[in-house]
Amino acid sequence: MIHNGIEYGMMQALAEGFAVMKESPFDLDLEKIAALYNHKSVIESRLVGWLKNAFEKYGEDLKGISGAVSHSGEGEWMVKEAKRLGIPVPIIKGALDFRLKSRGNPTYTGKILSALRNQFGGHEAG
Repeated sequence: MIHNGIEYGMMQALAEGFAVMKESPFDLDLEKIAALYNHKSVIESRLVGWLKNAFEKYGEDLKGISGAVSHSGEGEWMVKEAKRLGIPVPIIKGALDFRLKSRGNPTYTGKILSALRNQFGGHEAG
C-alpha cells in the first residue's frame, strides 16, 4: 500500500503542473506536452503516458471526467501509518487532503487526477 501513497504525490504534482499550463496565457497543446515529457525527460513515466492518453481520449478539457477525486483508502492508510511512526509525509498528506476536499470543490486538477486513476486502475472517471 505504500506505493499507492507515493502515487498520490506523483499524480498530484503532474495534475497541478498541467493545470497551471492550461490556465497560462500561452496557447499550449497539453497532449503534445505530455507526449514530449514522456520521451527522455526527467519525469518520463507511465503516469505521463496515461495523462497523454487521457487528453487524447477526452480532449484537453477532459470533458465527461469528474473533478471530484475518489480514493480507495490506501493513501489514507499510509498517512495514518506515517503519523503513528512519527514520520512526516506532507506531500502525500496534501494529495490525500486534496482528494477529500475535491468532493465539494471539483477542479481541473481533480479532473486530471480522476483521469489518471481511470487510466491505470480502471477507477470510474466520470
